[in-house]
Amino acid sequence: MHKTLPDRGTYLFLFALLALVYIAGLFVPLMDNDSAHHANIALRMHLTGDYVNLVDYGRDYLDKPHLHFWLCALSYKIFGVTTFAYKFPSLLFTILGVYSTFRLGKTLYSADTGRLAALIIASCFAFILANNDVRMDAILTACIAFSTWQLVEMVNREKLVNVAGAALGLALGFSTKGHIAVFVPAVAILFYIAYQRKWKFLLNWRWLMLILLFAILISPVVYCYYLQYNLHPETVVRGKNNINGVKFILLNQSVERFSGEMGNDASNDYFFFIHSFLWAFAPWSLLAFVALFHSIRSFASRKQEWLTAGVFVTLLVVVTFSGFKLPHYLNIVFPTTAVLLAAFISLKSGNEKWVRILYRIQLAVCILLLLLAGLITWWAFPVKKFYIIISTVVFLSAFFYFIRSAVYNRIQKTICISVSAIALCFFLLNTNFYPQLLSYQGGNLLAAATRGKVDPEKVYFWEETYSSSFNFYTQTLRKPFNDSVIGKADSTWLLFDARNEPDIVAAGYEIGNRFTSRDFEITRLDGKFINPATREAHCNKMVIASIKRKTN
Repeated sequence: MHKTLPDRGTYLFLFALLALVYIAGLFVPLMDNDSAHHANIALRMHLTGDYVNLVDYGRDYLDKPHLHFWLCALSYKIFGVTTFAYKFPSLLFTILGVYSTFRLGKTLYSADTGRLAALIIASCFAFILANNDVRMDAILTACIAFSTWQLVEMVNREKLVNVAGAALGLALGFSTKGHIAVFVPAVAILFYIAYQRKWKFLLNWRWLMLILLFAILISPVVYCYYLQYNLHPETVVRGKNNINGVKFILLNQSVERFSGEMGNDASNDYFFFIHSFLWAFAPWSLLAFVALFHSIRSFASRKQEWLTAGVFVTLLVVVTFSGFKLPHYLNIVFPTTAVLLAAFISLKSGNEKWVRILYRIQLAVCILLLLLAGLITWWAFPVKKFYIIISTVVFLSAFFYFIRSAVYNRIQKTICISVSAIALCFFLLNTNFYPQLLSYQGGNLLAAATRGKVDPEKVYFWEETYSSSFNFYTQTLRKPFNDSVIGKADSTWLLFDARNEPDIVAAGYEIGNRFTSRDFEITRLDGKFINPATREAHCNKMVIASIKRKTN
């Protein structure tokens, strides 16, 4: 083992810090973006027993495959419909992803590199965030890490167990988010084969077995698309009917996303990958770019494997020219980038000049992270709970201990301060910032305020009003309001934005008893909301009120 790298006890302590952060994130309420939205697609499965059709707010959902929703619906069945139940499957896959990154690093380099790579990926910003604001990303990233490791082992050992493992990883990833889960490992193994010069392996019969197993394993998802769309040509999605569901999942999904047909977010931002990676892979992003440049310089001399740098550069190009891109798309490069950086740190750990540079970079990054965390959690959303203050002092003590201690050498301090800093940041986010932020999300607040007072089955939604969090936390599906629902029940309740009240009154309805909550689209923060002095005035109101027709 490299004496310059952390010992086993230090690794265990750092992983324990991160475990506290991940566990705290399991209980942060869902936000009204993709997380609560996806939770409700799974909720419909759970409530109706229909595990074939993907339906979103009563409309057919033609975007992501089924696996994430199936896993969440299964978790609801085991644990009940709770925040924990929705997030738990992603946490399990996260553990698989960290372990697979360790094994990939061990296979490509050494056990020391693998351990450091596992610690790096477990402590990067967007990887932790994927277990709080849960979408498909934790599952997808884990499947990519696992299948890449298995493919490398398949090339090295030529064992059938690795063929089966690779097929399983690729199929699970495909069933989570489509072709990107196959594309990234495919790029990785092509660069690995090119580096190893094992071109004959491309003709190995094991590839046919892998493809056959992959086809069998994805067949449940493909068949569900056939049932939902091919057998129902009358189904309309995004203004089109006669949808070929099988063709969509096997081909069109990735083509439409890359071309921008499913949206054009940041389509002309050609530096999107660079500036998004800087925060997404924090606190390791600057070092990752240094490691990448070092690896590219050694390409011709073949001093270092090509897999990790090849994946990074390929995805940089693909994302840059994609017509639709979002920051969480970058998570797919994290496993191989973590290995790339871990190998670079291991290589330079005996070079005092490089060690000094790495330490100074990380110390500056960590101080910046802590200052930003302090600004957010002590000015914008001040800490109010005593246990958070005490815990923050403990985290800070660990951070400064690593800086001052004579027990650790400088490369060990570089690693330890990076992990302890990001752990403290996310501890404050998960225990203070997000809970306070979610006190400005009307849906979950109204779900709590009306519990036991209003039958959620009698709550209807005014036109163009949505609240995934309300539906999730009341375990109901969204029911659009129309005049015919009045009179069918003893009391009818309407959920609406307070700004729509004049339209409701003008339509001939009287509003009676009401429950009101402040509401803000918390996934789109701006300066006026972050500033405590202007926040309340910047919020809207969400209302649940009894409603009846006006009497003359």
